[in-house]
Amino acid sequence: MRISFSRDAADKLQPFVGDGQAMLKLVYDTEGCGCVVNGVSALYVVHEPAQGDVMGEGDPYPFLYEERYEVFFEPELRIAYNKDRNAFSLASDSQIYHHDMRFFPHAPSFERN
Repeated sequence: MRISFSRDAADKLQPFVGDGQAMLKLVYDTEGCGCVVNGVSALYVVHEPAQGDVMGEGDPYPFLYEERYEVFFEPELRIAYNKDRNAFSLASDSQIYHHDMRFFPHAPSFERN
C-alpha cells in the first residue's frame, strides 16, 4: 500500500513523526462496529510495530498497517487535512473512505498486538 499525504496533512503530522522517533499507523478499527466489514479507518502515532504490522510506502511519511486488513483498502491512498474542520480525510481515486478520520497522537490503550 502507498499513501500520499497532502501538504497540509504532512505539516500537521510533522510534530508527531518528523523526528523519526515515532511512526504513523493506518488502522482499520472494528471496535464496537459489530462486524469486521463495518470497521472505520483511523490514524495512530506509535513508537514500535505491533505483531502483524507491515510497512507501507508513504510520501513523505512511511506508515504501518495490519496486513490482515489490507483487503479493505486500495493500493494507492491519499490523506488530506482540512484546517477549518481540524480533520483528516482518507480517499483513493475511486472512493472516499472517511471525511473525518480519527487521529490518535498516542496509540489508545485498546490497541491489540
